[in-house]
Amino acid sequence: MGATLVLVRHGQTEWSLAGRHTGRTDIELTAAGEATAKALAPALADVDFDLVLTSPRLRARRTAALAGFTEATVEDDLAEWDYGDYEGLTTPQIRESVPGWTIWDHPVPGGETPDEVGARLDRVVERVRATGGRVLVFAHGHSLRVLAARWLGLPVQDGRIFDLDTATYSVLGDDRGQPVVQRWNVGPTL
Repeated sequence: MGATLVLVRHGQTEWSLAGRHTGRTDIELTAAGEATAKALAPALADVDFDLVLTSPRLRARRTAALAGFTEATVEDDLAEWDYGDYEGLTTPQIRESVPGWTIWDHPVPGGETPDEVGARLDRVVERVRATGGRVLVFAHGHSLRVLAARWLGLPVQDGRIFDLDTATYSVLGDDRGQPVVQRWNVGPTL
């Protein structure tokens, strides 16, 4: 039996609610974000994790704590995509000057390339597989979508096919040697 990777996207923030790209900026959770982060706890409480990791960003660390994982280890490679000059902007705002822009296949001035993000998250995949057990990670929309793609052996750009809401969990695993998605975008019950 291979490793199991449980992904948790942080709870709602004002910027995630507005669709603003939030990479480096540390944003607090909204009251709703805190409530849904707490509501994740029952789904995760009965699982024995061999390793619990969190992005260094406040919103991910706070979600981990509210979900019952106050001792999560900070892993810099789980940080959100660095949006550079597009930090704080929405996709429609960016498209005013770059028609058709997406994070998946257009440059991000002053930010990270898909290859750079992929390299970071490949290191996370290697660490999880080396652990060989159950690993829980708290991170962000784009970084977790890339992590899922890389887990499955897909290119970074295929992260586009994994829609991911705030305060949800997803489970990646192994089926007879094949990396698989076992659950995706599961929300807590409030």
